[in-house]
Amino acid sequence: MRKIISITQVSVDGVMQAPGGPEEDATGGFTDGGWAMPFFDDAANKVINEIMAGEFGMLLGRRTYDIFASYWPYQAADNPIAKAFNKATKYAVTHRSDGLTWERSQQIGGDVVNELRRLKASDGPELHVWGSSNLLQTLMAAELVDEYRLWVIPVVLGKGKRLFENGVPPHGLSLVATASTPRGVLFNTYRPAGPIPKV
Repeated sequence: MRKIISITQVSVDGVMQAPGGPEEDATGGFTDGGWAMPFFDDAANKVINEIMAGEFGMLLGRRTYDIFASYWPYQAADNPIAKAFNKATKYAVTHRSDGLTWERSQQIGGDVVNELRRLKASDGPELHVWGSSNLLQTLMAAELVDEYRLWVIPVVLGKGKRLFENGVPPHGLSLVATASTPRGVLFNTYRPAGPIPKV
């Protein structure tokens, strides 16, 4: 059984849209892309490098896959993120088979939830979900996420795609790890903890 781990940069008000750059995702007229990058310092990079040093596969929605595939294969070979991403198996959740040109890419289509359950039940390293807001809604609705690593950036955006959109099944979370950086980024790790406790 493989763990599915969501690694998500979110604003304090829960927005996850386009943290990396202004052209990343302008859906819905979103104009604040790149909001997370000014806060990444040596302390944040240390957390990222620790993740990159491990073994993992990548589970990506089609938009995120296309963004990553147009960038990471062309970075320097000694870049730790590029090295880790390029060697990982990429599972792209899409109904289009065209354009999966990034080395070690596989398509997940058809009955997506059953395919994801089958992938989760298979042998292999943990599966990291980066970005992929639409895919995450599917994973959460099917209760397939084992861990949320939320990188909370000290900004309020007021609009945009949120990690926990309306309709996500209510459930509790257990905080299992937390750290912060001098620039105010919180690295919080949560795991599902069953139903919401009642008063």
